[in-house]
Amino acid sequence: MLPVRSGRSVASRLRFLSCGAGPAVLLAAALVPLQLGVGLGGAARAIPRLDLTPYPAPATGERRWVIQLPGVLPASSDNKVSPTPSDWRVEVIIGRDLEVDCNTRRFGGKVRSETLPGLGYPIYRVKEVGPVVSTRMACAPGSASRKAFVPMGSKPFVVPYNASLPIVIYAPKDLDVRWRLWKAERVQRPANVL
Repeated sequence: MLPVRSGRSVASRLRFLSCGAGPAVLLAAALVPLQLGVGLGGAARAIPRLDLTPYPAPATGERRWVIQLPGVLPASSDNKVSPTPSDWRVEVIIGRDLEVDCNTRRFGGKVRSETLPGLGYPIYRVKEVGPVVSTRMACAPGSASRKAFVPMGSKPFVVPYNASLPIVIYAPKDLDVRWRLWKAERVQRPANVL
């Protein structure tokens, strides 16, 4: 682990800062070692702080979520996976933490893409969020309910991988945003002509 000036490791510092912290604090905590160039070579000192001034402030009742993608990822141990970022996609997963049992829960909503006036950067807004619906199966006696992340039920929302720009999502305050990376295989297979 990389040492930091306070004597704590980066991982322990992030754990300390993440206790009960919101996503904005976690993002700031993740950027602190990069801004200071802590334990990294001279090139890391040149990484600029994330500037959100061109992006509008969230409206009343919504939060602004920011995904800053890493510019350089470690090579995959699977040689079938493409190392080229232009072959990668980012799935944005919007949902909320709910009390669940053996029944399936989902809710609907739409993600709309907008263009930031004057700059042409994409921003995404979550709209038309519907109520939570559930199946009505009888659960086994004594089965406990638990907290779980329930994603907004729709087709996967996928955007191109671009480490140069943050992915900015505006969503109602009761929703959370997560993401995962999709990497394509190197192999392109021929289609059949029928």
